Amino acid sequence: MNSLKQAVRAYTSRYADNRGMAITPVPGLRMMCLKAPSGDLHSVYRPLICLVLQGAKRLIVGNEERVFSSGQSVLVSADMPVTGRVVQASQSEPYLAIAVELEVALLRELTAHIDTPRPQRTSEMPTLFAVDTEAALLDCASRLMHLLDRPEAAPLLSPGIMRELHYWLLSGPHSDALRALADPDSHASRLAAAITVLRAEYQSRVPVERLAAEAGMSSTSFHKHFKHMTSLTPGQYQKRLRLIEARRLMLNEGFSASSAAFEVGYESVPQFTREYGRLFQKPPKQDALLARRSIEQRVSPLTVSTA
Repeated sequence: MNSLKQAVRAYTSRYADNRGMAITPVPGLRMMCLKAPSGDLHSVYRPLICLVLQGAKRLIVGNEERVFSSGQSVLVSADMPVTGRVVQASQSEPYLAIAVELEVALLRELTAHIDTPRPQRTSEMPTLFAVDTEAALLDCASRLMHLLDRPEAAPLLSPGIMRELHYWLLSGPHSDALRALADPDSHASRLAAAITVLRAEYQSRVPVERLAAEAGMSSTSFHKHFKHMTSLTPGQYQKRLRLIEARRLMLNEGFSASSAAFEVGYESVPQFTREYGRLFQKPPKQDALLARRSIEQRVSPLTVSTA
């Protein structure tokens, strides 16, 4: 575990963005290092496993809210809007985590070779939960991290390591949720097809009838199961996608509030401002200004020349 922590700290010190997040060349692998508790970070997670190596983080997914700490592996089993806040971190012991996005096609392939009962077909399967991290997962994570020092080996070796990681997940305490995600006839899998459409076309109005058809459900059944899984209606889910993307555009791309509103599909700036304020607790211009100041305060010590 200590060598893995050191590897994460070394990599993020070179490549992390202003949120402490580092995307890597290894497909699906990313990591985080924060040296102080953070404010709320709103994002949309794809299905993933997160290994918390040090510190603690609070996650809110739908109506579920939990704090996850060192030594736990956190599974998000659906495409979900997530609010995260690092609650335990310091200069000497920063929050450290590794996340790996899950491959549904790989889960389905492996599930076909594992002789176990079919999972329950319900949209009430938990979308957020954690267990103590197993040694096999840490071993896979360590080997993925090692590939960052050998980029020429990554295309050849990372698929095998990812396959092994998915196998251990399917064989462990996360098994039921992952088998439900892999089962093409499960509610989780069918709803994922509709969510894929929402994510791809969030800027446009997508008829609920089309989403229900993508999921192979009636409109009534679709509404029921979608709300069970996400705690949001399809319209609320799409609104959340728009607002999170608008905030990213303002903070990272320099968009004005009105430009961001129109870019993500809003037709009314006042409506955008009202809905943005409900989610982020501040009007868009004020929120963007405060966030930029916070980023500058965190980044400025790192930009002082030591030469």
